[in-house]
Amino acid sequence: MYAMICTRPDVSYAISATSRYQSDPGEAHWVVVKNILKYLRRTKDSFLIYGGQEELNVIGYTDASFQTDRDEFRSQSGFVFCINGGAVSWKSSKQDT
Repeated sequence: MYAMICTRPDVSYAISATSRYQSDPGEAHWVVVKNILKYLRRTKDSFLIYGGQEELNVIGYTDASFQTDRDEFRSQSGFVFCINGGAVSWKSSKQDT
C-alpha cells in the first residue's frame, strides 16, 4: 500500500482491486499479486521527476468507466494532478451507487 499511496501511481488500480480479496484470496488472486510484485521489481528504476523549471506548470487529468467492477457493478473514477510533469496527487475509487 505504501508504494501505491506515496510513490507508484501506476500500480494504484491493480493494488486496490486485489486488496478487496485479501480476507479470502484464491489462487488467481495470488497470481495477480505475484505479477504486481514482478512488475515492481522490473520497474524499480522508474521514479517520479519534478522538474526545476522557472514556470509552474499544473495539469490535471480525470477519467471514469461505467460498471467495470464485475462483483458489485460499480463504476470507477479517478484523477491525477501533475506539476512540471511529476504526479503530486492521484486517486482512483469506485463510485457510489
